[in-house]
Amino acid sequence: MISRQKAAALIFTLLLCVAPLYAYATEETRQQIQQAEQERNKTQSELNETMENLEGLNDQKDSLQSTLSNLNTELSQVSTNLSELETKIADKESEIESTNLKIEQANKDLEDAIAVKDAQYENMKNIVQFMYENGDSMYMEMLFASESVSDMLNKGDYIEQLSAYQQRTLQSYIDTQEKIEEIAAQLEEDKTLLESDKGEMDLYKDQVVAEQSRVSGLVSQASNSLAVTSDQISDAEAAAEAYEQQLKEQDKNLEALRAKLAEEIRMTQLAAQSSWRDISEVSFAEDDRYLLANLIYCEAGAEPYEGKVAVGSVVMNRVLSSVYPNTIVGVIYQNKQFSPVASGRLALALTEGRATPSCYQAADEVMSGTTNVGTCLYFRTPVSGVTPKYTIGGHIFY
Repeated sequence: MISRQKAAALIFTLLLCVAPLYAYATEETRQQIQQAEQERNKTQSELNETMENLEGLNDQKDSLQSTLSNLNTELSQVSTNLSELETKIADKESEIESTNLKIEQANKDLEDAIAVKDAQYENMKNIVQFMYENGDSMYMEMLFASESVSDMLNKGDYIEQLSAYQQRTLQSYIDTQEKIEEIAAQLEEDKTLLESDKGEMDLYKDQVVAEQSRVSGLVSQASNSLAVTSDQISDAEAAAEAYEQQLKEQDKNLEALRAKLAEEIRMTQLAAQSSWRDISEVSFAEDDRYLLANLIYCEAGAEPYEGKVAVGSVVMNRVLSSVYPNTIVGVIYQNKQFSPVASGRLALALTEGRATPSCYQAADEVMSGTTNVGTCLYFRTPVSGVTPKYTIGGHIFY
């Protein structure tokens, strides 16, 4: 270890090395700025990616809305088609009803014709049987029994009429049979037409169902896709808003870090170019030892004894520098300098008197003019990019 007097003698030499001095003092803040800039660039990249994704989603939404609009137009056309199909179905049902009535009438006509034919058939059987049994002898007997020529002529007319009746009866039977066959053929034709009409109507109904199902399915699919896309857009917009807010906070943090860097550079340069007091010029207050020991406890309580002395040396270096407060109280409570002050740990340690004997010993040693870190004004845990002047325990000093 070296005395404060020897440290003061080195001041003039250090004034010739201003640039290296403030480089050590500000490197940590530079690293923080570099890390903050990297995080900001990452956030900006994520925001750009989100905005590109959002643009694609909006294009997709526009496409889906256009598709849905076209589908609604198509649905309107389908409604027109359905109306036409329903008209055709109604017409076909009317035709089927008419055909059913025709078939019903044809069946009745067929029954009537068959009844007539059966009666004619019985009549014909009787005539044939009569003719077979009596034949021509009956006509001869009738003629020979005539009492006069006039009577014979009358009987001849009768026989002729009887023969004509027989011919008419036979022809009527034949006509009835043909009518039955015609009615039966028409009946079969009507039945075939009926089956065809039923098949055509079923086809119309199938077309109606298929058309409804197709368009309803497309509309449902497009609506679902649009809903999903809208949700994705909402999520992307929320993410973009979060990234934008994060960027604002990162920019604010960067601004603060850059201001801190500028202040550290100013203070380090000022400290290197300003005067340093000798330890003999410092007046200590009654509670300075208690305050310094508890700060050493908070900052280096778990460090080896040399680490406790090093932390106390940094505090005393600032007291000796003309650019920092000239009291231990002023240095320790200077704004945003020692984290235990801001976190409340120092206040708790002071309330409970947590400083250990080794912390008090280290405080006594540095307050007497001893330093084991030269004129270092900063310390922290190790971090990449910072080249320390001293490494003691878990801290680096610069």
